Amino acid sequence: MRRLISFTFGVVFLCVAVPLQAALFELPNFSELVKKNGTAVVNISTTQKIKRSPLPQGLQIPNLPENSPFRDFFKHYFDGTPQQYNVQSLGSGFIISADGYILTSAHVIDNASEIIVRLTNREEYEAKIVGADKRSDVAVLKIEAKNLPTLNVGDPSKLQVGEWVLAIGSPFGFDNSATAGIVSAKGRSLPNETYVPFIQTDVAINPGNSGGPLFNLKGQVVGINAQIYSRTGGFMGLSFAVPIDLAMRVADQLKEHGQVIRGWLGVTIQNVTRELAKSFGMDKPYGALVAAILDDSPASKSSLVVGDVIIEFDGQAVRQSSDLPPLVGRATVGAKSSIKVIRDGKTRTLSVVIGRLPKTEELESRVSSRTQGGDKALMGMRLRGLSKKEMKERGVDHGLLVVIVNQGPARQADIREQDIILQVDKKRVSSTQEFTKIIKAAKPGATLPILVKRQAGSMFLVLKVPDS
Repeated sequence: MRRLISFTFGVVFLCVAVPLQAALFELPNFSELVKKNGTAVVNISTTQKIKRSPLPQGLQIPNLPENSPFRDFFKHYFDGTPQQYNVQSLGSGFIISADGYILTSAHVIDNASEIIVRLTNREEYEAKIVGADKRSDVAVLKIEAKNLPTLNVGDPSKLQVGEWVLAIGSPFGFDNSATAGIVSAKGRSLPNETYVPFIQTDVAINPGNSGGPLFNLKGQVVGINAQIYSRTGGFMGLSFAVPIDLAMRVADQLKEHGQVIRGWLGVTIQNVTRELAKSFGMDKPYGALVAAILDDSPASKSSLVVGDVIIEFDGQAVRQSSDLPPLVGRATVGAKSSIKVIRDGKTRTLSVVIGRLPKTEELESRVSSRTQGGDKALMGMRLRGLSKKEMKERGVDHGLLVVIVNQGPARQADIREQDIILQVDKKRVSSTQEFTKIIKAAKPGATLPILVKRQAGSMFLVLKVPDS
């Protein structure tokens, strides 16, 4: 009898527990979200006119004699004149105003000679480019239509890692396809994309999804699906979206000015490693280390110096170097910004008047010339003196700490970051002025013995002075 009662109780428990557990782990239903918002998502097809040679890459028409029968053949079929081709590509976008403004990715409409926007009701419109910003990969299009469905904009800052999100787009041209996943990370920095703190998700994004919206469970747009990380060209579980608040700020500037005006500080930065943090008297590695200050930049006119670790900008924490560019980019050009730095183990607050970010080509040229050439007398290095505490910890009574090693003679000599330079050409050095004096006095092309302390030992290296 007891066994029967126990068995009956177990069956009843399972009947109650299983539905409760299923309800507890029930997956979200996105059907209403798609039904309500899908009509504001559009398909974008573009046509690009490109010119290329009819010959395979690397081949040229052979130099044949006048009477050769092959001469006419090559001249007829492969005359070498570049031919024009129409290349078509697909993307996605979404309507942000009832009068026809559309957001998409800048790379979707890059170099397009014709842009066709197709709605879910199969109506097609030829779109004009209002503006495109390659730095944020955001573009604004305009079609001549009225009373269009629009999407509600959400707040990406309220997104939580692990939260469900949904994408709608046209992967491989399949209109209004919905895919779901979770937020994998926030504020993700990608190579060459320093002004966008991307939202990383595991939502399935494929070619054709670019420019489409990323939704939260409330049906609000929180991002523009922009990139995937892939070794095959297809989805591999890593996709990235531009936060919608950043995209809308860009869109407003594109509509008003046709371009985006960003703040500029004029420094090159790097992450603080554990070893660098220790040398700077920091408890743990964080912040953005100033590796170089560009000439005639806002930073060069402030009290910022190479070796400062920026830990706060206008009240916003800078946990790693990738946090700084978006904060500076949002700052008002011409206004004063406060910067909190760690220098010589102490916290200081500085002010700088933010400048306007130069064009990409100009900025790359200035950064390249600064980091490659730099101060020739420092041989491509960034050096600083040691505090008494640091000298005691390192077991030296003088020397210069190597903070950064760029391309140049120092790297060729195998001088490394965190080395302590004790002697140059058999002369003790304790300041950058002493170092540069010795270098400037040396003949072009001369080789100088340089004594460095590295970890527990010391060694001589050979530093070659440039010929010019």
